[in-house]
Amino acid sequence: MKVKIEIEEDLAEEEVIIRCRGLNDSVISLQNYISKQGGGKRCLSLKSADTEFFVPMEEILFFETQGREIRAHTAERILVCEYKLYELEELLPGSFMRVSKSAIVNLDHVYSVTRNLTASSVMEFAGCGKKAFVSRAYFKAVAERLKARKLGL
Repeated sequence: MKVKIEIEEDLAEEEVIIRCRGLNDSVISLQNYISKQGGGKRCLSLKSADTEFFVPMEEILFFETQGREIRAHTAERILVCEYKLYELEELLPGSFMRVSKSAIVNLDHVYSVTRNLTASSVMEFAGCGKKAFVSRAYFKAVAERLKARKLGL
């Protein structure tokens, strides 16, 4: 493995890029470690009616599309997000993963996944009754990432 540091004085914030042949346990562990080293809590600006909230990313359970809106779910509320899902994929830390065309979840809050072979599987979150759906196309990758994260790999 090669390690390279490039200094760019005009960057707004530090950026770490991992280049790899494929996603494996070592790469995921490295991504998770680097994400946690970022220091203070990173917040995302979310809205409800005329109020703007700055919610720490760790508190967000999942994002889902509802019509033309992207909604962010926390344990207590549902807020509107200004970003598109593809933008969120680039912005969010390694604990988040796309689980369907219309949802991104925070794997740190997942309590269970009930597999359904003919339709979307159901993902439940710890400490609340909220659920998200995992499409069949994403199920295998989600299961592998969950096992790796929960085992601390």
